[in-house]
Amino acid sequence: MPETLAVPPFSARIVERLSVGAASRRERVIHSLDGLEEPVHPNALATTGASLWRCLQEQVPDGLGSMDFLLGLDAGGILPTVSLAGAAKLPYKIAWKLHLPLDGAVRFTEPHAMRTDVFAYGIAPGQRMVLVDDEITTGRTLADLTLRLREAGAVPLAAVCLVEDTLRGARERLTDLGMPLVSLTTIEGAA
Repeated sequence: MPETLAVPPFSARIVERLSVGAASRRERVIHSLDGLEEPVHPNALATTGASLWRCLQEQVPDGLGSMDFLLGLDAGGILPTVSLAGAAKLPYKIAWKLHLPLDGAVRFTEPHAMRTDVFAYGIAPGQRMVLVDDEITTGRTLADLTLRLREAGAVPLAAVCLVEDTLRGARERLTDLGMPLVSLTTIEGAA
C-alpha cells in the first residue's frame, strides 16, 4: 500500500527585503511553494495546482471558454504556472526578461523590478490565455501585460495568483480593465 503524504495547507507571509535599491519594493511575499524556508514536496505542487484550477473554474465559470494556454511570468510565476497546467491539463508559456529575436514578441513592464522589461513570445491574434503569477501587489505588471496582449490581438481571459496583497489596489486595477483576478489566498501588506 503506498504511503499517503499529508500536504500542509498553502501559506504565505510578508518579509522585509534586505539590501535593495531605492526603486525596488522593500518587502517580499514568501510562500510555501517557493522553497525559501522549507523543502517543497511534489505533492504540494500538485495540490496547489488543483486548488488554483478549482478556484479559477468557480470564479470565472463562463469567461474561460476554450483556452489556448497559460502564460506565466518568469521567476515567481513559473511554479504556479506549471502546477496549474498539470491540474488543468493545459499547455503553458513563460514570459521572460530576455529580449530575443523571436516571432510574436509582446513587451511589457514590471515596474518594481531591477530589470523592468519582460517579453512574451509566440503571441498571435485570437489566442486565448490565462495569466499566472505567484503574487500580486499593485497589479501594474499584469495590467500592462493585459493591455499589450490586447494590442497584439490576443485575448487574456483572467489573471491567477497564489497570493494577493489586498491593500495596494491590484484587484481594482484589473477589474477596471475587465480582467477577473483569482487568488488562492490573500494577505494584507503594508500600504
